[in-house]
Amino acid sequence: MISLFQNYLPILDITLGILLSFLTLVFLIRLILTWYPKIELNKGFWLFISIPTSFILHFTRKLIPPIGGVDVGPVIWIGIISFLREILVGQQGLIKLAIQKSMS
Repeated sequence: MISLFQNYLPILDITLGILLSFLTLVFLIRLILTWYPKIELNKGFWLFISIPTSFILHFTRKLIPPIGGVDVGPVIWIGIISFLREILVGQQGLIKLAIQKSMS
């Protein structure tokens, strides 16, 4: 059973790395879009940015309201996602260490 899990560790590492990088990029674009309030996020290409982030940012805004009219939610999530990416799939991340341990 454990060896079966060990076979999927590299796939998990790559998939999780891509997913977390995608989320970081989406939140970064969302952060930049806050500088342009005339852009409608519910139309066209912007739906690809709006859909994955809207629910998370709505929840975050309930906990931390905008400060001086500036939504700090995207900045908070960029930090959280970057931290998780480093802890899980970074150079010394948990999954990398598990892969190295399974090879030895």
